[in-house]
Amino acid sequence: MSILDLAPVVPVVVIDDVDTAVPLARALVAGGLPAIEVTLRTPCALAAIARIAAEVPGAVVGAGTVRTPGDVAASAEAGARFLVSPGATPALLDAMAGSGVPYLPGAATASEVMALAERGLTELKFFPAVPAGGVPYLKALGGPLPEVRFCPTGGIRRETAPDFLALPNVGCVGGTWLTPPDALASGDYGRIEKLAAEAAALRG
Repeated sequence: MSILDLAPVVPVVVIDDVDTAVPLARALVAGGLPAIEVTLRTPCALAAIARIAAEVPGAVVGAGTVRTPGDVAASAEAGARFLVSPGATPALLDAMAGSGVPYLPGAATASEVMALAERGLTELKFFPAVPAGGVPYLKALGGPLPEVRFCPTGGIRRETAPDFLALPNVGCVGGTWLTPPDALASGDYGRIEKLAAEAAALRG
């Protein structure tokens, strides 16, 4: 199963307290979103990935903000089942390809998409989605590059996600709106599960 086909929305989460990782993941999975991207932006991110991988059946936990070969190795060791990078360099692409873990390299221009397609990579992250041109830009890319599918991430909201999902070259979107900081701070996982259920229904 492609990462892009697991659910219409991939929650992009920043975890500051490792003890919130498991209840957060359980809420997202219960709401119908199995793919969870934990960004490597905090000291406990790798520990959070390991906890989710070990303790949350049904979760497909991945590592986001993967920038270096070291990030690739550490994420795979922690149990990440997919990798997501904001961009792509030859060294990073080689490391991700060698890891055996599915990955979505980031691209923001037609030239970057073409360079990745030359490597046989046709499932990509489009980042930063809204600043880079949003729906009109992705629609335009679909003409000359119909074989490439995207997970756009960056600036997408609940209200705008359906516009992206309506495009034939978009498999899913990444979003941060599913884990509001106040809900995380208060432990309101019921609210997070509700937001996840709404997101899971975006492409019925």
